[in-house]
Amino acid sequence: MSEAYGLTKVLADAIAEAEELIANAPFIKTEADRLEGYEYLSGRIRMALQTAFDYDLEQPLFVNPTHQFSRQGLDNPDAVYFNAYLREGVEYVVRGRRGTSADLSFQVMGGAYTATSAATSLLAFDDRELEIAPGGTFEFTYVAEPGAKTMIVREVFNDWEREERGTLTIERPDTLGRPRKPLTRELLQKKYDVAARSLIGSIQTWFAFPQFFQYKEPVNTLTVPASTPGGLASQFSSIGHYELAEDEAMIVSVPRCDDCTYQAIQIGSDWYASTDYETHQTSLTKAQAYTQDDGVMRFVISERPPLRGAPIANWLETTGHRTGPIMLRWQRLERALTAADGPTVEVVKLADVPAMLPGLTPLTDEEYSARITARQRAVARRMIS
Repeated sequence: MSEAYGLTKVLADAIAEAEELIANAPFIKTEADRLEGYEYLSGRIRMALQTAFDYDLEQPLFVNPTHQFSRQGLDNPDAVYFNAYLREGVEYVVRGRRGTSADLSFQVMGGAYTATSAATSLLAFDDRELEIAPGGTFEFTYVAEPGAKTMIVREVFNDWEREERGTLTIERPDTLGRPRKPLTRELLQKKYDVAARSLIGSIQTWFAFPQFFQYKEPVNTLTVPASTPGGLASQFSSIGHYELAEDEAMIVSVPRCDDCTYQAIQIGSDWYASTDYETHQTSLTKAQAYTQDDGVMRFVISERPPLRGAPIANWLETTGHRTGPIMLRWQRLERALTAADGPTVEVVKLADVPAMLPGLTPLTDEEYSARITARQRAVARRMIS
């Protein structure tokens, strides 16, 4: 065995173990599920390498670990995620320029999510607590408190086509102007060890995580909106999971909320990850959805188009997934939500949807294709990979 291979063996062994976990996932029902698992694995490998090699506690930066090629934790299709690792007692300066997104929030976490426990939220706020200059720039200082491990930033978009991203940096004033530590075999071995542990840990964590929340609820139900677990500032959510036959549909009805800048619904896969939100409509924000005259948005979740073979504006495609999680989110809320603000659910035969929702307008193939085109262009413009 060469000396070089000796460095990477721990990661190679972890990849083989991870593949075994994926191949034997208890929820796999079809070969398509297994293939999707292998694609999911590629994102976990990518994340693990990024976690180990891009992060540097001496020279911190915001890294984008979750995106369309690295899905995890029922990732929100409307969000761009940034993470930076912290060291207790160290001063950090965060600078940026506020874009036009619906929400920009910051959270400091203690520890990490694991297969047996959740991370602790130590601090959570959104940009309304910052002093933002006329040009949109801002700056704040944070001294990492005891237990602080990670700063997470979420930039969330309600209108994919019109809202623009901002910019964001983080630095340690005490290490500015210094070169990075020179590479050593010991340092590289440590990085490969970290990548190996991150890979296995992330798969085990996200296999277990939905059991803490979504899958505690009865199938084909959604919870009353509640403050999202984990301490996110001003976010409420409603969660559940679906199980639908090919000839069934779920109708989710929820009042449009004008007391928040962002409201959305998404469905995911049993890998507890988003499904293809670029070339399929698997999520919708209130800006993208159709609101009926009574102020209610009615979404139809199904495998096949719900209106006599034609799609509609508020169709969420299950893309071959007979089961999966559902999540509704409200962010930058100005008030607490009640049960009256939350969703109601009804499972019906797909053929009965037109009678259940009279007045729906079918979309032509060209109109639906235009909606998908807009999604593709928006993701390409906004997402980082």
